[in-house]
Amino acid sequence: MRRIITSLIIAATSLSASAILPSEVRWSNETQDTTKITDILIKAEKQAVSTPQEHVGFIARQFIGTPYAPHTLEGSPERLTVNLEQLDCTTFVETVLALAITAGEHRTSWRDFIHNLERIRYRNGELNGYSSRLHYISDWIVDNTHRGNFAEITNRMEQNSYQVKTLDFMSRNRDKYPALKDSTQWAKIRDVERGYMSHRFPYLKTRNITYKPNLNALKDGDAVAFTTKIPGLDVSHLGFIVIENGHPRLLHASQSAGKVIIDDLSLTEYLKRAKNITGIRIIRLK
Repeated sequence: MRRIITSLIIAATSLSASAILPSEVRWSNETQDTTKITDILIKAEKQAVSTPQEHVGFIARQFIGTPYAPHTLEGSPERLTVNLEQLDCTTFVETVLALAITAGEHRTSWRDFIHNLERIRYRNGELNGYSSRLHYISDWIVDNTHRGNFAEITNRMEQNSYQVKTLDFMSRNRDKYPALKDSTQWAKIRDVERGYMSHRFPYLKTRNITYKPNLNALKDGDAVAFTTKIPGLDVSHLGFIVIENGHPRLLHASQSAGKVIIDDLSLTEYLKRAKNITGIRIIRLK
C-alpha cells in the first residue's frame, strides 16, 4: 500500500511539475519525442553516477548521429519547442542539460523534462514571449547561474582572462531574425541588450587551454561555449567536453558534419583551426 501511495504522489507531482501544458508544447513528433525522452531518462536512472557531469556525459552520447538542423526554435507565437529528431548546437546543449537535471531528480517523465527545459531556456525559468528566451549565451549563463541551475567555472581556471563586449548582434542584424520584424519584439530585445553593454565575462584563451592544469580541470560532461571575434556576439558555438583516452574532445551538433558527433580533432586542435574563435567558457551542472 505504501508503495502504491508513493507512486501516486510521484505521478501527481510529475503531472503538475511544468507550468507549460503538454498541449502548449511545439513538438516535432510528439509520440517519437516523448518516447525517446522517457527511454533516455529510464536508461540514465539505471546508471551508477556520482556527479551530475556523469549524467550529462552519458545522456549527450545518446544523441550521437542525430541530424543537425538550424532555427528549429523559430515560430510564431513563441512556444516551448521540443525537437529531438534534429538539433543545432544550442538545442543540443539545452536538451541534454534538461534531461540531466531531470535524471538527477530521479524522475523519468517527459513532463518533468519539459518543465526543466523551460527552466533553463527562458528568463527566470518562465516562457513569456520571444524576448524571454535567453538568446545570448552570456545572458543564459548569468540567468541560470543566478538561479542555481549550473555554475560557470571559467574564472577558476589557470591563466584565465576577461573580455569586454557590447552584445547587440541581434538588433544590428534584425533581418536575420524573423521575430524582430515586429517592432515591439525588436524593442524588447534592445532592452535585453542594454543590460549587456560593455559586458565583462571570463574566458580561457585558445593558447592557454593546453596548459596542463587546465586540461586536467576539464571533466567529461562539462558544457563548453566558444567565444568569438564576431562583433556584438559573445559566443558562436556550444558543445560538451568528453574525455577519451585521457584527452578532452568535443561532442557537439556539427553543422559541417550535419549531425551530432564526437569531433575527430582534439579540443585544442579544433580551437587552433577555428579562425573566429578566441577561446572557451566552461559551464558545469550543479
